[in-house]
Amino acid sequence: MQLDIRAQTLLKALVERYIADGQPVGSRALSKISGLDLSPATIRNIMSDLEEMGFVSSPHTSAGRVPTPRGYRIFVDTLLTVESIDQASVESRLQHHGAASSQKIISNAAQVLSSLSQFAGVVLAPKRESAFQQIEFLRLSEKRILLVIVAPNGEVQNRLLLTDTDYTPSQLTQAANYINQHYAGRSFQEVRMKVQEELRQLRDSMTTLMQAAVEAGSDAMTEHSDEVVISGERNLLAVSDLSANMTSLRKLFDVFEQKSGLAALLDISNKATGVQIFIGGESQILPVEEMSVVTAPYEVNGKIVGTLGVIGPTRMAYERVIPIVDITARLLSNALSHT
Repeated sequence: MQLDIRAQTLLKALVERYIADGQPVGSRALSKISGLDLSPATIRNIMSDLEEMGFVSSPHTSAGRVPTPRGYRIFVDTLLTVESIDQASVESRLQHHGAASSQKIISNAAQVLSSLSQFAGVVLAPKRESAFQQIEFLRLSEKRILLVIVAPNGEVQNRLLLTDTDYTPSQLTQAANYINQHYAGRSFQEVRMKVQEELRQLRDSMTTLMQAAVEAGSDAMTEHSDEVVISGERNLLAVSDLSANMTSLRKLFDVFEQKSGLAALLDISNKATGVQIFIGGESQILPVEEMSVVTAPYEVNGKIVGTLGVIGPTRMAYERVIPIVDITARLLSNALSHT
C-alpha cells in the first residue's frame, strides 16, 4: 500500500520515537519531531488514516499511538536509515584471543551479536558433511553388529545395529565391500535413494542389513547438523516489553530450550540472500507478537553454510541491529573461510 510523503514521514517519526522511549506518541509530539509544517488537526487526520490502514494503534490508556507489527514492517522495508557500525571493533571481538577453531569462532559470533545488540544472539552452525569414505561391519554377538563409519576427514563414528538375522563374518565383509565399492565418497542421503533401486537383485537379508546401515549412518553423520549456538538469552529478561508478559517470555524460552524451532527458522533464512527480518508472529515458528528476529546467512568459501541473527523485542533499534547482523555475517564468512 502506497503512503504519501507526509504519512511516511509521520509514521517514521512515530516508530523512531516509540522505539526510543516506549511511550505512545501524540500528535503534538509528532508535529515537533517530524519537521513537517502541519496543523495538529491535519496530523490527527493522517494518524487516523494510518490507524485505519493497520499501521498504528491506540492503546486505551493514552491519546497517543503505537506502531503495529504491520507498521514496523513498512518502517524496516521502506523508511529505515541504517546506522554505520565500526567493522574493526566487530572483527576484533570475533577473533578474540586469536580463536582458531571454527566452533570457537561461531561461539564468539553469537556472543558478539548478543553484546552489541544487548539481546539474544543465535548462530545455526554449518551442517556436517554426511559423506563417508569407508564403512566396516564388526560382529559383536549373534544379532548385534557394530557399524564403523570413516568420514573423508578421517573422523570415525560408530553405531550399533540390532538385526533379525545372524550374519557370518564373511557376509558382513561382502556387504561392506559392496557399499564401499559402489558408494564411497557419497552422502548417506544419496545412498539411501539408490539402495532401494540397486539392491533388489541381492538376497533380502543382505538388503535389510545394508538399508539398516544406511539409516544408521545417515543419523550418525547428521545428528549435530542443526546445532544452534545461543548467547545472551538472559538479556531478554531485562526488556520490559517482554518481561511484562510472562506468557510470551515462557513461549520464547521454550523455543530456546528445544532449539528445533530456532533451527527451522534459521534454516528458512539460509535459503535467502542478505538480511531477513521477521516481525511479531510473521515467522510462524516464533509466534510471539512482541518478538522480532533479524537474520543473515553466512558462507564458507562462497557457499552458504549457516545463518546467524538477533532475537529481541519488536521495539528494537532496527537501524542498529540490521548492520550488526549484516557485518557479523560477513566477518564470520571471512573468518571461517580462512580457518
